[in-house]
Amino acid sequence: MQDAGQRGGVSELRSPTDSIGAHHVALIRRVADSSDRSAFADLYTYYAPRLKTYLRRLGSSEAAAEELVQEVMLQVWRKAALFDPTRAAVTTWIFTIARNKRIDALRRERRPEIEAGDPPPAVYDAPLAERALELAYDSERLQDALKTLPESQATVISMSFLEDKTHSMIADELDIPLGTVKSRLRLAFRRLRHVFGDFA
Repeated sequence: MQDAGQRGGVSELRSPTDSIGAHHVALIRRVADSSDRSAFADLYTYYAPRLKTYLRRLGSSEAAAEELVQEVMLQVWRKAALFDPTRAAVTTWIFTIARNKRIDALRRERRPEIEAGDPPPAVYDAPLAERALELAYDSERLQDALKTLPESQATVISMSFLEDKTHSMIADELDIPLGTVKSRLRLAFRRLRHVFGDFA
């Protein structure tokens, strides 16, 4: 009985992110195995607003982001059987689909993704941006990660991912050029490339 209690204690120490990840794997399997609409609805409810936020941060308009979210989730429904939990987390898989849909949309529009001299918005690093979004829902871990950054970079990361502010809003509030905001975010993501691995 003591061992069972200890095991229960260990289980209770699992992070919310771990529990959510396991639950989402189960939902994906239900969609893949039996086209379970209830499981898909749960996935949609969780991911749709997060995907929209992600796509808006990449520069999509409100309408374009909503349309892309629909395309992403439709692909999740159709391709659920292709998801391999040994290769990626559900979140990584879905956000990668979103990134690719965004790139495809930009190509169809035949317009540059970026301003001259600016790196692609898809991001500073799409997987890192997605990871930052995950960490934003576990603020204690994100705060630990922010401590590794210079104050100027930590500020823009916090405003973007914890306060849900657009790059333009950050520039206005800090009274700095929009390009400086983007530059600080890029530098922050580069510095966090290895740090995020420590918080996985």
